[in-house]
Amino acid sequence: MIKIGILGDIGSGKSFVSKCFGYPVFNADLEVSKLYQKDKKIFNKLKKVLPNYFSSFPINKSQVSKAILSEKKNLRKIVKIIHLEIKKKMINFLKKNKKRKIVILDIPLLLENKMNTKKDILIFIQSKRKDILKRLKKRPNFNQQILNKFKSIQLPLDYKKRKSDFIIINNFKKKSVKRDINIILKKIL
Repeated sequence: MIKIGILGDIGSGKSFVSKCFGYPVFNADLEVSKLYQKDKKIFNKLKKVLPNYFSSFPINKSQVSKAILSEKKNLRKIVKIIHLEIKKKMINFLKKNKKRKIVILDIPLLLENKMNTKKDILIFIQSKRKDILKRLKKRPNFNQQILNKFKSIQLPLDYKKRKSDFIIINNFKKKSVKRDINIILKKIL
C-alpha cells in the first residue's frame, strides 16, 4: 500500500485535493469533528484537563475556541488529547484499507505529530495567499486569532515544501488538479 500524505497551509485546499485522487481518504479534521460530537471519553479527558471550558457534551466549537483563545498552552493540551485518538483512528483506517493500492492521509499535523513514515509520499498543496484568505473568510466560525494559534504549532511551510516529494499548485479548479494528480500517479505507480 502506498500512503500519500497531503501537506500545505490551512485553507490551501488539502481536503479538496485529497478527494480528487479517487482513493480512500483519512480526513483528520472530519474525525476530530466526530470525536467532539460522539466521543464522551474525549469530552471527559478535555473536561478534566480544561474544566473551565468544557462543560457540556457534545462539544461545540465555541467551547474549543474559548479554550484556545484564553491561554496559549490550551491548544497544545487539546492537540495532545485529540491526536492520540486520531492516531488510533488512522491505524484502523489503514488496517481497513490494507488491500488498497493507495490511501490518502489528509492530516493537518502529519509531520508535527510524526504520523508519517519515511516510505510515505508527501505532496505539498500550494495556493495563492489571497485565494486562501478568501476561502477561509467564507468558513463559518472563521477567527483570525484561532488561525494564528494553529499556525504557531505547525512547522514552517517552506520546511513542509522541502520535505515533499511533489507539489500541486491548487487553483481550486478540479481539471488542473486532476491533471497534476495523474502526472504524480504515473510516477509512483
